[in-house]
Amino acid sequence: MTVADTGDLPASQSELHRLAFTDALTGLGNKYRLKEKLRQLIMERASDPAPFTVGIANLDGFKPINDLFGPSAGDQILCQVAHRLKACIPDGAIVVRYEGDEFALLLPLVFERRSAEKMGSMLKEVLSAPYDLGERNVRLSASFGFAIHPFAGAEFDDLLKSAETALYRSKRRGRGQITVYSTEMAEQMKRATQIEQALRNAIIADEVDVHFQPIVSLKDDSVLGFEALARWQDKDLGFVSPAVFVPLAEERGFIDALSETLLRKAAEAALSWPKELFLSFNLSSAQLLDPATAFNILAVINRTGLDLRRLELEITETAVMSDPETADKIISELRAAGVRISLDDFGTGQSSLSRLCDFRFDKVKIDRAFVSRMLTDSASEHIVKAIVTMCHGLELIVVAEGIEDFAEALKLKGLGCDMGQGYFYGKPAPARATLDYISQRYESEDGGERRRVSGE
Repeated sequence: MTVADTGDLPASQSELHRLAFTDALTGLGNKYRLKEKLRQLIMERASDPAPFTVGIANLDGFKPINDLFGPSAGDQILCQVAHRLKACIPDGAIVVRYEGDEFALLLPLVFERRSAEKMGSMLKEVLSAPYDLGERNVRLSASFGFAIHPFAGAEFDDLLKSAETALYRSKRRGRGQITVYSTEMAEQMKRATQIEQALRNAIIADEVDVHFQPIVSLKDDSVLGFEALARWQDKDLGFVSPAVFVPLAEERGFIDALSETLLRKAAEAALSWPKELFLSFNLSSAQLLDPATAFNILAVINRTGLDLRRLELEITETAVMSDPETADKIISELRAAGVRISLDDFGTGQSSLSRLCDFRFDKVKIDRAFVSRMLTDSASEHIVKAIVTMCHGLELIVVAEGIEDFAEALKLKGLGCDMGQGYFYGKPAPARATLDYISQRYESEDGGERRRVSGE
């Protein structure tokens, strides 16, 4: 029996049927209504199987709003969402409350990816308008996942699973994203899950390694410290780039375990270096959202026995901006313990100058994008010069990243940049090779002490 058959039922049975297919809060249909409508559409198009689209919309940040203002406010928002969606979907389409803060759409006249994305953009705009809670208004964004029949599945369960997979991908990309399911996307997510499982096992087995790239004084090319960089060679997957596995660890929620493993290994390696050399280590954006980060980092370093004054932590402006209040607290706690803080990738964010005023940093790293264009693009050269002058005025040390050749190094010296790193001075190398590198640039003094020697 389909929804269309309910007219033949006695009144009491028809009412019970209606209630079973209706969401009590919003008055929309529920997932059972969606299932019946979708199966009915599939049967109608059996002889002429034109595509159609199923979509799922999820409210971004609904739970914190619900927790902050209470369930009643959350219910008001859900009812307003239902009203907006019902008012703006095209003729012949239906919208249901799928579950929680998710709403599902059946779009019979949306046949392909571009139309689905256009529909998603329109609905996103509709749902981004303020929600009236009486004494206050709140704003929310929404993420969308779409699946097109029959390419993403021939039956209800397969289609909804594909739409949920697309929605999951949207949520991982950030707020207000729209994703249409594709086999390529599914393969990418399958690959990501394989990498995730292998990486979790590698962390437990202590198989993720650390390499070190030298940071030198541009005044005399002497080595001042090393930046720790994650490296992972899996027996089945082969070499996996940190640009792949580090963001994946952030997305899947185990960046803390990865970071602590890498920091411990890096700090233990640094114990073998001359004591004046510093260790630079990158913090992820997720760690700057966690109030316990400073405590966790200090605990790891204290267990290794490394002097906290030899540790420098690199953070990006984008990470700082995600939650400035929490980031400021973390930075303050670390600096109070003697750890230095470096602002990485400077110049690529949205409000770099204000970050220098709002937060206390010890160093600024000029992004390699400016360094690589400096010799051929006068604008990039002027930007580098301006950054150096400004940072020196603020008593900040300036480090240039991505120095590839002598000409770039010479230009940076002339512009007054303090430090540099890049392949010109040394590629990232394992701990043992790093010790060999250090020994080549240091010489013994009386009593076994070591002093810096200028560049090779």
